[in-house]
Amino acid sequence: MSQHRNTGVTETPAAEAVQAPEAEERRAPNLIDEQHILDAAYELLLAVGMRRMTMADIARAADVSRATLYRRWRNVREVVATLMTREWTTLANAELDVTSGTARERLVGGVVRLVRASRDNRMLRKIIEVDPEFLLPYLLHRRGTNTTRQLELIEHGIRLGIADGSIRDGDVAARAESVLLTAWSFALTGPAMAEAPGQLDAIDDQLHELLERYLAP
Repeated sequence: MSQHRNTGVTETPAAEAVQAPEAEERRAPNLIDEQHILDAAYELLLAVGMRRMTMADIARAADVSRATLYRRWRNVREVVATLMTREWTTLANAELDVTSGTARERLVGGVVRLVRASRDNRMLRKIIEVDPEFLLPYLLHRRGTNTTRQLELIEHGIRLGIADGSIRDGDVAARAESVLLTAWSFALTGPAMAEAPGQLDAIDDQLHELLERYLAP
């Protein structure tokens, strides 16, 4: 990975940004597509893991200067957090966007599919295998952007279900939180419970039944 000549001076993010103005001439900052940078960071994360990534590595992979990166993100963790938001927004929009069936059927089926897709996601699997501590603040201490977005989607599904009579009335926010917490447990802990090939499918069937019974009138 990146190697730096030992000059006896500790290089800080600010120092990195100041030291590389000449690279900025390759491409004007306002012309650089953020998705291009995130795509490069995504491939780097899959290759080496988050802890071995540096901002310099990401800059090289994306063919931009470090100064450009520091204008948008303060460190690697923030880059990865942006990646997570992009990845989970894409997954949630794809798996929860179903038009057939009652609102309860669409919501329950979408949540189960989202759990399955999350477990199969290459980036999440890499983070769990190599840098699981990255997830702990979002699981134990605070609600992140992804959590807020997922709750909004689930709340919307619950309201639709109440409107069409397929979901019982009640506290929408509290019920959405319960659905999401249940989904997280199946997504993150499910693989540890599956001791035989195909057992995850049976576990997902149980999640489907659990949510159906919880939300039904």
